[in-house]
Amino acid sequence: MAVEAKTKYDRQLRIWGEQGQAALEKASICLLNCGPTGSETLKNLVLAGIGSITVVDASKVEFADLGNNFMVNESSLGHPKAKCVCAFLQELNDAVKAKFIEEHPVTLIETNPSFFSQFTLVVATQLVEDSMVKLDHICRDANVMLIFARSYGLSGFVRISVKEHAVIESKPDHFLDDLRLNNPWPELKKFTENIDLDTSDPVVHKHVPYILILVKMAEEWAKSHGGKLPSTREEKKEFKDLVKAKMVATDEDNYKEAIEASFKVFASKGISSDLKRILDDPHADVESGSSDFWVMVAALKEFIANEGGGEAPLEGSIPDMTSSTELYVNLQKLYQAKAEAGFLVVEQHVRNILKRIGRDPYSISKAVIKSFCKNARKFTVCRYKLIEEEFNSPVLPELQKYLTDEEYSVAVGFYILLRAVDRFSANYNAFPGQFDGAMDEDISRLKTTAVGLLSDLGCNGSTLTEDLINEMCRYGAAELHTVAAYIGGVASQEVIKLITRQFVPMSGTFIFNGIDHKSQLLSL
Repeated sequence: MAVEAKTKYDRQLRIWGEQGQAALEKASICLLNCGPTGSETLKNLVLAGIGSITVVDASKVEFADLGNNFMVNESSLGHPKAKCVCAFLQELNDAVKAKFIEEHPVTLIETNPSFFSQFTLVVATQLVEDSMVKLDHICRDANVMLIFARSYGLSGFVRISVKEHAVIESKPDHFLDDLRLNNPWPELKKFTENIDLDTSDPVVHKHVPYILILVKMAEEWAKSHGGKLPSTREEKKEFKDLVKAKMVATDEDNYKEAIEASFKVFASKGISSDLKRILDDPHADVESGSSDFWVMVAALKEFIANEGGGEAPLEGSIPDMTSSTELYVNLQKLYQAKAEAGFLVVEQHVRNILKRIGRDPYSISKAVIKSFCKNARKFTVCRYKLIEEEFNSPVLPELQKYLTDEEYSVAVGFYILLRAVDRFSANYNAFPGQFDGAMDEDISRLKTTAVGLLSDLGCNGSTLTEDLINEMCRYGAAELHTVAAYIGGVASQEVIKLITRQFVPMSGTFIFNGIDHKSQLLSL
């Protein structure tokens, strides 16, 4: 990466690194409709350094646009909205390639589905249900990632649609350090043998790293307990007391750290249920068309079953701790060497599998395999059902639970009403409350439409509150800038997660409730 780019994107490089930035700079994004929701989404992506953008919108800038879209001004009136927004975005970051197409997105979806196959990801904003369903099928068939975003009055909606998305660098907020205190390998055991916890030198005693204290004491415990580590509450307390008894002074931070970290000794050996689920996935039985991710999963499965002895490759890093410099550095080298050894074995499995399925054995780089090994305990696979499936046959028990749960009733109410307004629009050629003078009639019609939709979904007898229906009509399909900016922020964050393949994208349908300032995910 050029020095100029490093300086320009310095802050975000600290979050997703050079690999993530490179993925962004290679990505090609298509935006459908560049009202405030779409414009705000793209603005965030352009500032992040996305490779190229294509804006699709057939409308001209009207006076109303000046009140909710910062990317047009008075001089834009009467001009193509896509062209004006594109020019503004280009000013924000001239490294981004920007172009526009003055055409209605619905026309493109209906008449030129192959158009979408050229993009990495499509951001579809303010589409009605029928177009969403068609576009979802188009993008699935072309293997293009898709995000729907919509703001409607004080409500908003974001939904990802991808057949399968594997995340190697999931970067969870909290995760247990991979120290193997409950299952030390021979070199770590040998290194620990040279440590004397009963040394009379107070300086040496208070600078033994807690890893070595716990490995040594766990080994002593196992010898006197038939090879087993503490498992019951009483045993765990007893083990902690034994560690505490080794302290000879109150200021020995290393022993305090050992007591606090003793739960790492009690952790169960082997792999987590989440990792086991991925290893047991049918996709792990690879063939010539399998993705690189599943080839590496197959290699990992072989490693765990053989050389790993039931464990994933070691991550190879240790946290900060009270220690002498010499012991800490040697311990660090020990962990790094073990991780490197695991990586080399997994790499060989990857090369062998690639050869076996008729692919170039070196088509997956060392760097990718190394990152995979380092994150082996943390990666995740996300799968999203087609939006048509969700719309036609949502998970009924979940939907019924949301409708009766006070915590979720407004969110699911907005979800139903965002779909009901599309039915309303299809029947009456306008959104409820869009024109003055018909408010009472629109409220009655929207209520009937919503009840019909709930009935179609299998929720007979379920109703939505009058207040929410009235509120939805009051919105008149308006895009408020504040809501659009928030929805655009959420959507662009999910785009970055998908393109960088870092952090876990949200799994359900995201609903923003601007009345109560609440954001909730619905799993339907």
